[in-house]
Amino acid sequence: MAGVPEPAILPGAEPFDLDGGGGDGAGVLLVHGFTGSPQSMRPWGDHLAAAGLRVSCPRLPGHGTRWQDMTTTTWQDWYGAADAAFGRLSASCDRVFVMGLSMGATLTLRLAEEHGDKVAGAVTVNASLGTDRRTAALAPLLWRILPTVPGVANDIRDPAATEVGYSRVPTRAFASLRELWAVTLADLGRVVCPVLAYRSVTDHVVEPTSGRLLLAGLTSAPAEERLLHYSYHVATLDHDKETIFKGSIDFVAATPGPAGSGQPEPRPGRHA
Repeated sequence: MAGVPEPAILPGAEPFDLDGGGGDGAGVLLVHGFTGSPQSMRPWGDHLAAAGLRVSCPRLPGHGTRWQDMTTTTWQDWYGAADAAFGRLSASCDRVFVMGLSMGATLTLRLAEEHGDKVAGAVTVNASLGTDRRTAALAPLLWRILPTVPGVANDIRDPAATEVGYSRVPTRAFASLRELWAVTLADLGRVVCPVLAYRSVTDHVVEPTSGRLLLAGLTSAPAEERLLHYSYHVATLDHDKETIFKGSIDFVAATPGPAGSGQPEPRPGRHA
């Protein structure tokens, strides 16, 4: 709307694009989590770029400003931003990997479902696919009388780390997140690219149920789960972050490229 200023972006929450300059034609799309921001992905992006990869991390609509800006956004808006960024990377890279945290991991799985073998591989960190909390089912009914609930940001074991995210969760946006869970779960069998799934043993935001649903649903893709023992939910900023960074770089190196590239086949597995 003309004359309405754009919402101020929280310091550190800006989107970023990094050109690793490796020249191997590989790119990585990073997607942040629900009520979070690109800040939680920046160290990961820096490591990927240092390894020679091109990296893009968009700021999802309604995120990185104030929680009120999320109230009019839906999962289709968040997916649309991730899909547009994937399209831009695909136009300039021979191979594109998708990697995400929490809801960002859910969105990367949705990209893999929709784009098939155009996605070279996916790395998920504490992917969000459901909840054991019975009250969550009431979100579509409650948002008019209970517009927000306490936030889920900053679930980090490392006391020196801080996540830039919202202190409140808009109930209406959470209701839309539940819709994203449903459509993504229903289509997990469409994922054909290799998937490396990291899961924190102690996570106060996403229960182990999501990890079980992910592995059970990936019926057409080689998948491996690796457990993180020293991090909470925002593992990309926590004690295990270096494990994630190195593992994702090794995953890209081991994942086959286009026909004739000569790259080795990844070794399939389920648990490590």
